[in-house]
Amino acid sequence: MASRSCANFLDLASGNLLDIPHTPRPLPRVMTVPGIISDLDGYGSNDGDSDVCRERKIIVANMLPLHAQRDRVTAKWCFSFDEDALLLHLKDGFSPETEVIYVGSLKVEIDASEQEEVAQKLLEDFNCVPTFLPHDLHKKFYHGFCKQQLWPLFHYMLPMCPDHGDRFDRVLWQAYVSANKIFADKVREVINPDDDYVWVQDYHLMVLPTFLRKRFHRVKLGFFLHSPFPSSEIYRTLPVRDEILRGLLNCDLIGFQTFDYARHFLSCCSRMLGLDYESKRGHIGLDYSGRTVYIKILPVGVHMGRLESVLNLHSTSAKIKEIQKQFEGKKLILGVDDMDIFKGISLKFLAVEQLLQQHPELQGKLVLVQIVNPARSTGKDVQEAKRETYLTAERINETYGSSNYEPVILIDRPVARYEKSAYYAVAECCIVNAVRDGMNLVPYKYIVCRQGTPYMDKETGMNLVSPPTSMLVVSEFIGCSPSLSGAIRVNPWDTDAVAEALNLAITMPNSEKQLRHEKHYRYVSSHDVAYWARSFMHDLDRACKDHYSKRCWGIGLGLGFRVVSLSPSFRKLSIDHIVSAYKRTTRRAIFLDYDGTVVPQSSIIKSPSPEVISVLSTLCSDPKNTVFIVSGRGRSSLSEWLAPCEMLGIAAEHGYFMRWNESTKWESCNLAADLDWKKVVEPVMRLYTEATDGSNIEIKESALVWHHQDADPDFGSCQAKELMDHLENVLANEPAVVKRGQHIVEVKPQGVSKGLVAEKVLSTMVKGGKPPEFVMCIGDDRSDEDMFEGIFRTISSPSLSMSPEIFACTVGQKPSKAKYYLDDTADVVRLLQGLATASNPKPSVLP
Repeated sequence: MASRSCANFLDLASGNLLDIPHTPRPLPRVMTVPGIISDLDGYGSNDGDSDVCRERKIIVANMLPLHAQRDRVTAKWCFSFDEDALLLHLKDGFSPETEVIYVGSLKVEIDASEQEEVAQKLLEDFNCVPTFLPHDLHKKFYHGFCKQQLWPLFHYMLPMCPDHGDRFDRVLWQAYVSANKIFADKVREVINPDDDYVWVQDYHLMVLPTFLRKRFHRVKLGFFLHSPFPSSEIYRTLPVRDEILRGLLNCDLIGFQTFDYARHFLSCCSRMLGLDYESKRGHIGLDYSGRTVYIKILPVGVHMGRLESVLNLHSTSAKIKEIQKQFEGKKLILGVDDMDIFKGISLKFLAVEQLLQQHPELQGKLVLVQIVNPARSTGKDVQEAKRETYLTAERINETYGSSNYEPVILIDRPVARYEKSAYYAVAECCIVNAVRDGMNLVPYKYIVCRQGTPYMDKETGMNLVSPPTSMLVVSEFIGCSPSLSGAIRVNPWDTDAVAEALNLAITMPNSEKQLRHEKHYRYVSSHDVAYWARSFMHDLDRACKDHYSKRCWGIGLGLGFRVVSLSPSFRKLSIDHIVSAYKRTTRRAIFLDYDGTVVPQSSIIKSPSPEVISVLSTLCSDPKNTVFIVSGRGRSSLSEWLAPCEMLGIAAEHGYFMRWNESTKWESCNLAADLDWKKVVEPVMRLYTEATDGSNIEIKESALVWHHQDADPDFGSCQAKELMDHLENVLANEPAVVKRGQHIVEVKPQGVSKGLVAEKVLSTMVKGGKPPEFVMCIGDDRSDEDMFEGIFRTISSPSLSMSPEIFACTVGQKPSKAKYYLDDTADVVRLLQGLATASNPKPSVLP
């Protein structure tokens, strides 16, 4: 079906706040065989013939993997690939035939007059599509919303006061949305939506998926978050929390570095959007409007070849010899961190100070070399962290140093790759002490460099006498910590524990260091960046398998947009269509659920409205109709509320009790006369009720229901699972079944279901010589699915000479056994009113 345009999404950026230039002209799609590109100006269509292209991956990130500088002679821009960029390395995970296109910004600002020429050059020479964000927009987007609001929040820093972080600014949010819109437009210029895979990288572009999904409903879209994802208690403070969650949920696959980050995301979806998740054959999936959004947990790896090639450089070997000579007879500990408040550099220094104080014998023998990478953002927080780092280092060196010895050496300058690799190779121990970090690759690089290469070993004499060793002290708050089981994990805030961990690391026997190193090297070398990219794309391909087996349509406005994906035969029930069938038939069976169908689920008043009573009375007064309310509620409340409808059939407690009209007696299900199990179940439920604040027990004549809709979502769901397991064990030999529903755990007699009610009513009509010609069934939850199934089972029976017209309908657009849906209870009442108008029953003649 045709996709809807997202051209008006810039309205979200509040009018003329930002003057965003259009792309000079649409860039051509990249083709590798002759073919015809149709509808170029319209960026293609979501249906029709696809371009003949080889497999392509479109990688979208904030920055392109390029270096840029002006040629001093020609004044032209010159570009080259950044060989250390992760985006470039992940290509190794794709097949050689795969074409990779990069979409992102350049690290330099290009004048508007040069943008068209540069864009064409980058596409032709580097397969890169630049976004060219205006200066003011880029400042508000990156340095504003990304670095001053998202980055601190995702690292658990809340703006409790003006001096402690920047508070939410709507203008910066609008810049973030506008920038994401520009990135999405650039993807649209080169995408073949039927075939290409789009992989979006990191927190800078979390609403971009909404723009792409709105334009291309079946786009194959993945997202990977490289930073941490905070707990729901932190994330829920973000005023635009729902928009960002829904943006991510417009992907097919969302990747996280650790299970903790994925768990936090799932908890946010549950608490803020009411979405449940489940594990499907080992893969975690969220049901989002009929689409399954999968969750991937896999930390990023390093590029082994790149690291080893640097180790094989002569300059690296020369630097290794220099460092060995400089620190001869000393124990070298290495730290490599960006300069920001979350890396814990000053806490690391305090731990070294504590170590020197507690172990005087190490004074003069222990050296910490701290390499500081340039800060990625500016601001008072970075300046304060830098000032504290320098002051702490100076104090330690003054206290424990001498004229020829400094316990802390701070290298705060750009450090070449070969020099950094040399320090990695020489250091006995590496410490990463971040208080919060997404995926820190420093430990991985250290392990690879300690392993060395044959050339490096020969040139430097390392690892020739004894096997390589390494020791890691890592914060338990960084993404790579779970994968490094041989590392010494520490709480960076506990300086005593960090000091003791460093002492353990440098005094550990070489045999144990060797075993830990071998374990780490096996993992790092087998889980490199190519493995990460290959695994992610494999799961993305699997997540997109059923894109074309379902009907898709978009609903929602602005950033609340989402795609509903359901069975091709699933469609909205038309009143005209069903009324036409209703008028043609003379023997009709109508089954209606109560809560969520004729009465809103969220309504505090559970009794039916006058309109519902009126329409039910009209329908059941028609002698051609057999009308039943089939509910899980008790018979006393249902008979009281529906008393005006004298000819209405009622099935209470999922069909355990049943009567055909007000004048007939209640029949009880003969399948389950023994209810002694209730004496066992009730004490167990009370135990869980006392332990779960917000839960309660509903006692029915034939069943017991434990409700947890008012409890904490995570704890309530966890307790419900435990209760279900507990009850299944104690009821193993009892004639009762335990069912899990929406915020409930219900125990009811075995064999009782709404499906049996439908079967009984239809069978009775057949036996009475009045087989139904028209069957309508409307319900909204899992128990009503039994009713749909029971109807289909009965109708397919050979005892029926002619199949009736069946209208099985669920309330809400969601996966169901029904073939039709209505949006809500108001839709249901309107449909029933249409049928009631068509009935016009003749008034009964009274004697």
